[in-house]
Amino acid sequence: MTGAPASAAGGSGAKPVRGGKLGTAAVNQASLWNIANILTMVRLLLVPGFVLLLFHNGGYDPVWRSFAWAAFAVAMITDLFDGHLARAYNLVTDFGKIADPIADKAIMGAALVSLSVLGDLPWWITGVILARELGITLMRFWVIRHAVIPASRGGKLKTLAQGTAAGMYVLVLTGPLATLRFWMMMVAVVLTVVTGLDYVRQAVVLRRRSLAAERAAIGRTAEALNEAAGSPGAGAVAADAGASGVTDAGVSGAAVRVSGGSTAVEPAVRTRDGAEAER
Repeated sequence: MTGAPASAAGGSGAKPVRGGKLGTAAVNQASLWNIANILTMVRLLLVPGFVLLLFHNGGYDPVWRSFAWAAFAVAMITDLFDGHLARAYNLVTDFGKIADPIADKAIMGAALVSLSVLGDLPWWITGVILARELGITLMRFWVIRHAVIPASRGGKLKTLAQGTAAGMYVLVLTGPLATLRFWMMMVAVVLTVVTGLDYVRQAVVLRRRSLAAERAAIGRTAEALNEAAGSPGAGAVAADAGASGVTDAGVSGAAVRVSGGSTAVEPAVRTRDGAEAER
């Protein structure tokens, strides 16, 4: 759960360039069946496998819980590699953008809920962590039109702490190790809350700045239009248009008057001609 999608839309499958910047061409070249997406798919498949191994034989068998820990560890490791590979080799697809964060939250959510069901982990811890993850996901949709908040060091540290603590709870530990895992989980909870609040702060600030920039752009556009309307060139154009209207109107009126005059004269001419013919 690094906060950065592993992968974006499938395309022709052309070989990407290592270290190249992501762009439209790179996105179109990335194939759906690349190593980053395969690792994401493996992580998704490990979720039900992890749950089955954890609950096998009542959920308290140390051997089966060790197998469950191995599945959990593999899932967390693939989370580190798929994102790195996708960014380094431009293996970005739409499937990866959607599946990677889902896989991250699925494996961690499955571990926390399962441990709480077994009674190993207090429900309030599970609730705090899951509420934070759900809230941040909704927050991303709230600010996605304005800005994208990159993954911070705190967020990466939070993910590491959560994975380590949850993994220690999956194992059957006693004595000092059991105490150590409790404090590790407390550190994970604190980082979860702190980074969540920081994300909310960044989201609000970025959204306000984006809205302010939009309003400023609208204001500049309005000022430019007003200046263009009040410029000498615009006045000359308006004057020319007015003069043309007057001239045209005068010509039209004259034409009408002339036409009206000819209409009135024509009967008199015909009367005079008739009188001369009679004479």
